[in-house]
Amino acid sequence: MDICKELLTDHGVIVVSIGEDGQAYLKILMDEVFGHSNFVETFLWRNTDNADSLSTKARSGIEYLHAYEINKDSSIRWIGKESENGDAPLLNNGNGLTEKTFPAGSIQFKIPDGSYHKGRYPSVDLMNDLTVQNSLNANTVTLKGHFKWGQDTINNEIQKGTNFIIKTKKFSIRFQRKNASVMAPEKWIDNRYLSKIFGVGTNEDASSHMKKMGLNFSNPKPESLIAFLIRAVTKEDDIVLDCFMGSATTQAVALKMHRQFIGVEQLDYINTISVPRLQKVISGEQGGISKDVNWQGGGSFVYAELMEKNMGYLKDLEKATTIDELSSVYQRMKQGADYDFRVDLNKYENDPERKNMSFEEQKALLIKMLNKNQLYFNENNIDDTNVHELISDSDYQFNKSFYGKENA
Repeated sequence: MDICKELLTDHGVIVVSIGEDGQAYLKILMDEVFGHSNFVETFLWRNTDNADSLSTKARSGIEYLHAYEINKDSSIRWIGKESENGDAPLLNNGNGLTEKTFPAGSIQFKIPDGSYHKGRYPSVDLMNDLTVQNSLNANTVTLKGHFKWGQDTINNEIQKGTNFIIKTKKFSIRFQRKNASVMAPEKWIDNRYLSKIFGVGTNEDASSHMKKMGLNFSNPKPESLIAFLIRAVTKEDDIVLDCFMGSATTQAVALKMHRQFIGVEQLDYINTISVPRLQKVISGEQGGISKDVNWQGGGSFVYAELMEKNMGYLKDLEKATTIDELSSVYQRMKQGADYDFRVDLNKYENDPERKNMSFEEQKALLIKMLNKNQLYFNENNIDDTNVHELISDSDYQFNKSFYGKENA
């Protein structure tokens, strides 16, 4: 998570999913990495239609999605859905008493046309006489009450076409915007989780989707869940980063929703599942959220692997089955491996006890000697003579282009 934090921008958002057993520990860990003050919300997701029936104490079908901003900014709105755009109260009894002025024609009335004298009414005080004509206020009117908005906001809303409505002689004023407003994402409504009620699928839905694509992956996330999160915190052309790419659900959804994406994965199934899935998405596959977003295919991605350094030796050691094979790998390690700082090669080679070790013990010792922080070559070493000569000119130019240093 520290690496993800370094890659995210000042206004980046990170969401991590965890099951019930480890959610409290993960929340503490993420507080340490991102800061408790940057915590936004824990969303609750019903991840299965079939909770474990073998448990004798409780059947859990919930995962927790802890959401943080890198630098929490209350001015940035997260998007859940558009409101139904019904009218809403402009008054809130918890606010102080203030006077607000409404120009002629800005309030729609559901009460009879006529004259209404200034004075106290059940919801507001009418500060001047009012004439209602053709269901509108024919004159400027000032009301005194517990208003949610200031005068500047009211004036701005009038300019935007917001309607103000008084339905009864109580004079309880309401408002209705011209266009639907955006509501923040729901985490928990009427005791219901993020689930199919809100268009968010389950692990079973995701597994079914993967099988239809001819891919097999354990415990994938549904595209609808990732779409819920991407829609909440990004807009088109934003960059979505996934440090644990897995089956490429995040990247598939980002592509379908017209976001840029970066995916990082260290396991070999990236070649058999992740990349083939994205190729199917580009071809226009119709699972997941495809119909919801009218996905017709298209787009592209660049796939690259880190250049192996100690990782090559590590793989060869793990594949070795004889002492002679171990010795062969060690001879190559002497030519180019980076060792742990505690390693003394002279002591290793002249240790009389080493010959009495079993094959597995010698393998484990050689693996332990490798510096695990140097499994791959770092980009900033690419111009070193001993590194540059190991790669082709085309790979060198690709790296310069990829890291934006063509003219460096």
